Amino acid sequence: MAAKRKSSGKKADAPSKEPRAPRIPGLSNRPVWQGHLRLSLVSCPVALFNATSRSNDISFHLINPETSNRIRMIPTDPDTGPVERSSLVKGYEIEKNRYVILDEEDLDSVKLKTTHTLDIERFVDENTIDRVFWDNPFLLMPGDDMAVNAYGVIREAMKDAGRVALGRVVMHTRERLMALEPRGKGILAYSLRVRNEVVDIERAFDSIPEEKLDKRMIEIAEQIIDQQEGEFAPAEFRDRYEEALRDLIDRKEKGEKTTVAAPPPDTSNVIDLMDALKKSLKNKGSAAAPKAKAGSGGKAKKKSAR
Repeated sequence: MAAKRKSSGKKADAPSKEPRAPRIPGLSNRPVWQGHLRLSLVSCPVALFNATSRSNDISFHLINPETSNRIRMIPTDPDTGPVERSSLVKGYEIEKNRYVILDEEDLDSVKLKTTHTLDIERFVDENTIDRVFWDNPFLLMPGDDMAVNAYGVIREAMKDAGRVALGRVVMHTRERLMALEPRGKGILAYSLRVRNEVVDIERAFDSIPEEKLDKRMIEIAEQIIDQQEGEFAPAEFRDRYEEALRDLIDRKEKGEKTTVAAPPPDTSNVIDLMDALKKSLKNKGSAAAPKAKAGSGGKAKKKSAR
C-alpha cells in the first residue's frame, strides 16, 4: 500500500512541472512566478525569472568567537520559550501588542485573478513613465514549447506598436504593476513602483533655497562634463568595496595581519568654488570614459524613462 501511495503522488505532481530556464550563469533555475500572459483572447503559459543576480555578493554569518560556531536564530515566545516555526501564523498589529491573526485560509480568500494571470491592460510610451517608478527587471519566458507561438505573436505585435505593455501580477504576496517590452527573441519585464511608494520629489526639491548662480561657473562645469563624456560600459564599473573585502578575506585566511588605512583627506569643504572648477578643468579627463567610436551606430536613443 505504501508503494502504491508513493506512485500516485508522483503522477499528481507531474502537471505542475516548473518551466526550465536556459543554463546561463547567474540565472536561477526556478521562476519567481509562473502563470499565463494574456492579450485579450490570446494567452500562453509564461514564467518570470530574475534578470539580476546576487550570487557573487559576499555575505557574512554571525559567529560565536569563543567556539567558532555559527549562531542559529530560533523563534522564541517571550513567555513560553522556543517554538516551532511551522506552527506560526501571520499577524497584523493594529495597536501595541494587539494583533489580527490571519491563517492561510484567510489569505487564500483574497487571492486575485492576477495571482496566476498577467493581463496586458494598456500600452504606453515608455518615455511617459518617470524613471523613479522603474524597479526590478525580469525575464518573461515561454512556459513550455507549446507556448512559443502565442508568445512570439504577442512579442512581435508589441514591437510593431512601439509601446510598453502594462499589466499586473501577484508576486511575494503583493500585486505588482509590470511593464513589458520586447527584447530580441524575448520579453523583458520590469516591476513598477506605484504612486504611494514614491515620495513627492517636486515638493522635496522645491525646499532647496533659490540662489543666483554665476554663469561663468556653469560654463566651466559644462566644459568639465564635455571632457568626461563617454559611453556607459558596465564591465568597467566594479564593486571596489566587494573586491577589497575578497582580498581581505584571502589575506586573513592566509594568516596575514591587517592594518587600518588612513582616511582620505577631506575634499568636501570647498572654499573657493571658481578656483576648484578651474583646477578641475585643467585636470583634463581624469575620470573620463572612452569616447564612442566613429561608425559605431551613432548616439543611442535617449530614454528619459530609465
